[in-house]
Amino acid sequence: KCRTGPLDIVFVIDSSRSVRPYEFETMRRFMMDIIGNLDVGPNATRVGVIQYSSQVQNIFSLKTFFTRADMEKAINSIIPLAQGTMTGLAIQYTMNVAFTTQEGARPPHKRIPRIAIIVTDGRPQDRVTEVATQARNAGIEIYAVGIQRADMNSLRAMASPPLEEHVFLVESFELIQQFGKQFQDKLCGVDMCMEQEHGCQHSCVSTPGSFYCECNPGYRLNVDGKTCSSIDACADGRHGCQHQCVSVRGSYSCRCRAGYYLSHNKRSCIMIDYCSFGNHSCQHECVSIPNGHYCRCRSGFTLQPDSKSCRATDLCNGVDHGCEFKCVSTEGSYHCVCPEGQQLQADEKTCSRCGAGHVDLVMVIDGSKSVRPQNFELVKQFVNRIVDLLEVSPHGTQVGLVQYSSRVRTEFPLNKYHSADEIKKAVMDVEYMEKGTMTGLALKHMVEHSFSELEGARPLSYNIPRIGLVFTDGRSQDDISEWARRAKESGIVMFAVGVGKAVEEELRAIASEPVEQHFSYSADFSTMTHLVENFSLNICPEEGKGETEIRSPCECEALVQFQTNTVAILQSLTEKNILWARSLAQMTARLEDLEKQIAHKK
Repeated sequence: KCRTGPLDIVFVIDSSRSVRPYEFETMRRFMMDIIGNLDVGPNATRVGVIQYSSQVQNIFSLKTFFTRADMEKAINSIIPLAQGTMTGLAIQYTMNVAFTTQEGARPPHKRIPRIAIIVTDGRPQDRVTEVATQARNAGIEIYAVGIQRADMNSLRAMASPPLEEHVFLVESFELIQQFGKQFQDKLCGVDMCMEQEHGCQHSCVSTPGSFYCECNPGYRLNVDGKTCSSIDACADGRHGCQHQCVSVRGSYSCRCRAGYYLSHNKRSCIMIDYCSFGNHSCQHECVSIPNGHYCRCRSGFTLQPDSKSCRATDLCNGVDHGCEFKCVSTEGSYHCVCPEGQQLQADEKTCSRCGAGHVDLVMVIDGSKSVRPQNFELVKQFVNRIVDLLEVSPHGTQVGLVQYSSRVRTEFPLNKYHSADEIKKAVMDVEYMEKGTMTGLALKHMVEHSFSELEGARPLSYNIPRIGLVFTDGRSQDDISEWARRAKESGIVMFAVGVGKAVEEELRAIASEPVEQHFSYSADFSTMTHLVENFSLNICPEEGKGETEIRSPCECEALVQFQTNTVAILQSLTEKNILWARSLAQMTARLEDLEKQIAHKK
């Protein structure tokens, strides 16, 4: 066996048409005899085989097989190409492909000899001198073996120096097998590691005519070329360990700090969840930390000396609450309150006297078919005249509008618009619905949706009056009593305005107590003069008279302001109707005069 150290050997075999079948079989035997005496393996000698004629074919590369049996099987299955003799092309392929690291050649720094054995029987049909020089300069040692008809000059142009050791001419194919034994001795040479004191700390690798030292895995060769140092695999910073990197014989492992464990990727660390053990005894919350845990209370509570139980905190005494009058603590929170007769402002801290008639007003207007389009326009004017007299703002009066017929539609909720101009424009854009008169359904919608905080109603704690004004011209096609009652029970002050065929019984059922002060009726849309007389400013019962529930002064003042504004609007509309009636009378009189004049002329 050849024991001089690992080699990278590539056989370059001529399979042109001049090589007869039995002669090619001899070449197969030549390759197998040499391989049979090599110590082959991934860390020993690697072997590749290519054949060429007019083209180059890779039989197997340096990385394909690592046992002699596999190599011999592949060699026996070679089918000759039987074409021309492009030896220069074969050398080019050997240099550019066969001896690359991608095809299994060891990197140059390993100093593994790269040997090409070219076996040919004829003259090349392309140039070989230049490409062979390039291959030799690339570190490939070339042996040129010519058989029978081979051209000696071409062999010499291909082979490495000294030529007497790298050029061989065999007289016939019959003699090549015998020549193989001589070539084997030339290839293997002397084991230089055995011939002299090599001085290698770990191991010595013999090469033809020389040797080099090699280190065990996990070590690198020092600059003296003989001694070895352990490799710190953590030093280059590419280990990816989240906490700590531990170098072990050229490799590394990751380690976590105390209180953490290594995740499945063997690099990142996960904190141990001590709370998940279930023995923390925390009353509220358990918080895990490295090497342990601690208990934490929810907002508004204080951790007790036992570090486990919690007790409600009097936030009014522990924070700068900013309440103008009084702070009231609740579990985990607090809120401000105002004295009787004053309102909590939008900042939820300060108190004030009564606002300038600030209310949450939802107007529910009848859009049924009986109203007719021209009268529906009068209703919209009525709505806008009310808006003109209100102090509309996010913290003042808010207005919402609902239209109903056979169904109910929110035209805009309380929190939609924040100025009178926006509301008036939206009112004029409302489209007449027509169809039926489902007043009960409209009241239900107003209670459940229109006065919800979701649609902008202020919380009841703000003491801002909630007013519902229902405008209808006919009998409801559904029951109104249930939802009229619920509206008033929920704190909504209900006003009912009826016109035309509106039913007084239904209007009274809708209106708040005292009923006479909360409903009005007119025979038609053009004669609403007497509606003014039905509105009274005395809508807040006096304190101490034992009548209906006592309202706060602020709420009463707001209701008084709203009713005063509404009366003014009805007054204005009535005056306009009177002017329209006078104009109509004047026009009628003039027409009668004209008719008399025409009759007299006749």
